[in-house]
Amino acid sequence: MDTATACYGNDVSEFPSSNFFASAGEGIWDNGAACGRQYLVRCISAVVPMTCIAGQTIQIKIVDRAVTSVSRPSRNGATMVLSTTAFGAVANASASSINIEFQQYGRPVKIINENDKGGV
Repeated sequence: MDTATACYGNDVSEFPSSNFFASAGEGIWDNGAACGRQYLVRCISAVVPMTCIAGQTIQIKIVDRAVTSVSRPSRNGATMVLSTTAFGAVANASASSINIEFQQYGRPVKIINENDKGGV
């Protein structure tokens, strides 16, 4: 079985030591620009009540593309496929899928000065 990722091939040094990583769904894949992005993730709901671990937010790193990953999404259109460790940190591990809230973390801020705006 090939375990290479779409982002880093077989370079396991790119996986965070916490094992909090994910594969990006098509909605955030961004033609591969998602590779290496960090997100703060928390479970907000699931079909089964009491699935989410209340107040638990984790930081994950995108290391793969969901449609080509070894662990495929449990349903089409998934935003992220969390590693088993990451999933278990925010929700009951026996759940098949959860709804998450996520925010990109550590995104650089681009400063635009007046000369960069185009103008007259």
